[in-house]
Amino acid sequence: MTACGQEENMLEAEVYETSAGGNQLTLLTGFTPGSSPAKLTINPEETFQEITGFGGSFTESSAYLLNQLGPDNRDRILEAYFGESGARYSLTRTHMNSCDFSLDQYSYAPVEGDTILESFSIDEDRDDIIPMIKDAMAKSKDGFKIISSPWTAPPWMKDNNDWVGGNLLPEYYDTWALFFSKYLDAYQAEGIDIWGLTVENEPLGNGNNWESMHFTPEEMTDFVESHLGPRLEADGKSDVKILGYDQNREHLKEWVDEMYRNEASTRYFAGTAIHWYASTYEVFPDELQYAHEKAPGKHLIQSEACVDAEVPKWQDDEWYWSKEATDWGWDWAPEDQKPLHPKYVPVYRYARDIIGCLNNWVDGWVDWNMVLDRQGGPNWFKNWCVAPVIVDPENDEVYFTPLYYTLSHFSRFIRPGAVRIGLLLSDESIQATAVRNPDGSIAIVLLNEQNDPRDVSLVLGDEKTAFTISGQAVQTVIIEAK
Repeated sequence: MTACGQEENMLEAEVYETSAGGNQLTLLTGFTPGSSPAKLTINPEETFQEITGFGGSFTESSAYLLNQLGPDNRDRILEAYFGESGARYSLTRTHMNSCDFSLDQYSYAPVEGDTILESFSIDEDRDDIIPMIKDAMAKSKDGFKIISSPWTAPPWMKDNNDWVGGNLLPEYYDTWALFFSKYLDAYQAEGIDIWGLTVENEPLGNGNNWESMHFTPEEMTDFVESHLGPRLEADGKSDVKILGYDQNREHLKEWVDEMYRNEASTRYFAGTAIHWYASTYEVFPDELQYAHEKAPGKHLIQSEACVDAEVPKWQDDEWYWSKEATDWGWDWAPEDQKPLHPKYVPVYRYARDIIGCLNNWVDGWVDWNMVLDRQGGPNWFKNWCVAPVIVDPENDEVYFTPLYYTLSHFSRFIRPGAVRIGLLLSDESIQATAVRNPDGSIAIVLLNEQNDPRDVSLVLGDEKTAFTISGQAVQTVIIEAK
């Protein structure tokens, strides 16, 4: 369609919207310019970071649920995430060994004292995660990158001999580095290339609830500089990206200071991974800016996010647009952190965070589970969460929540290799980000949290157009290359 404009140099654009009013990535037509629109000026000459991608995670829970569905619904979900008609996910994540979103606790190296890892096997993944990844690969025209993350080393490598908490014993640093290399080989033998690794999921711990292992910034940097980096290099795997940290943004400064402390450490880290759980609304722009300035050529990737501590609402779109969700911090945050954890609107939390991340140098953004059941699992620890797609395997039913369409506004239209470009927006009640895609098209994503619609006048060079974003809506505007 063409967004209507009254000016002589009319700019043609396609406008897609997801809204509380019922639009689901709907192509809109027939705008009438308003009398006092917000002015949105796009500046393609001002460039920022190159985009790596957007997507979600292959967990054992999600893969297991897909296996419980009928073949039509299994295929429908994979097409919705990876097919040309769907979200076209381009950056994903999975877990090494078990995590909370596994059916049980397991390790690829269960034999105590096996320092050369003769017993190493990924057989635990053959029934679920590997088939899901392969089926997604078959659906994806452009392919996608995979980041793999361990939640813990096998208990026998740790000072507490437990799945939860504890530290990696120094005598097993070389064995743990070998573990990563063997994992990469095993997945490659399955025809699955791993693009990147995080050293440890949430190295600060998670309240000693499920699989975890602790690193200080110094310990992780030492491990990468003296063990993991050299091991991958010696095994011909230096092209695999090593991402440090992998937890909440408020501690970014102390981590990047250590990761990039000198040339020897900097050479092995390809970037930093971050999570969003420190707040339901705060993006932490100062921390993101600091991380970028510390290492401008390195990746800054949001590797995990979800509506946590909630049981999903089944076929209730209105809930995802209402200020009803609470996270872990609503009940459990220390008093000085409780203001960061008010009730929130799930759609706004996603759209606002992705826009804020992109506008502060983040180049990749990955959601957590792609599929969960009506309980918010399966999860061996009963750590219930929400996924963009909820299923009822007993009745073979699927519910695409508004979160799925929200994520699609970014993943479908902002492609790997896109470059964020400059924009100016006169209305602070609207949030926006813009990129130029590799094919030359420009994609602009907007969020209007207000109840009322807002007219927008878009200016690109000497061309203009006007359109309207509904109240409570996410929009993507596409300007094709000329």
